[in-house]
Amino acid sequence: MLTVRKSEDRGKGEHGWLSARHSFSFGGYRDPRFQGFRDLLVINEDRIAPGGGFPTHGHENMEIVTYIVEGTLAHKDSTGTGAIIHPGDAQRMSAGSGILHSEYNASKDVPVHLLQIWITPGQPGLAPGYEQAALPPLTGKPQLDLVGAPVGGAVTVHQDVRLWRAVIPAGTSLTVPLANDRHGWVQVVKGSGTINSSGVAAGDGIAAVGERELVIAAEQDIEALIFDLR
Repeated sequence: MLTVRKSEDRGKGEHGWLSARHSFSFGGYRDPRFQGFRDLLVINEDRIAPGGGFPTHGHENMEIVTYIVEGTLAHKDSTGTGAIIHPGDAQRMSAGSGILHSEYNASKDVPVHLLQIWITPGQPGLAPGYEQAALPPLTGKPQLDLVGAPVGGAVTVHQDVRLWRAVIPAGTSLTVPLANDRHGWVQVVKGSGTINSSGVAAGDGIAAVGERELVIAAEQDIEALIFDLR
């Protein structure tokens, strides 16, 4: 069964320097139909104005993945890490037993467009940590890159989840298998097309329960994040 979460139905937050869209309940936005999906708790699509950002604040017991669509993001945290995150990078911060961090648009001229993702960790109280790595370069052909996983991803995610980046040029398709005890969530970042014949466009999410595969066909060039969840 597929359940489509249309882009225009997401929660909205307009804060001047920040324009946010919430796929799941977050902050003051509540939707009883979308309180997360399995171990995936948050997908926020944020656009941060030049010079804007989130001042230092704390998190606990969360795996936080930031995916940059356009622009650059400056990150600092209480582990001593300072980094600039670019499109094509994989970034994971483990809040664990407690971490403080800030995130700001690294440019004073260009907005930054990103997705921030929260995943429940496999166990509480992990040591806080940070990891960042470059994803494989784009090939111009359909490709599937493992962004995060317990083992083998560009970055390590401390939960039984696999997060893939799918890039599918217009007129092509990509098939992603799912084991019969797994669940899928696809977040379309760019483009439009179909997933198992359901029409999708940028900003849409789609939950897959009881599906053995996800067939993604691109009408316009698609960039998407695919979550394989327990």
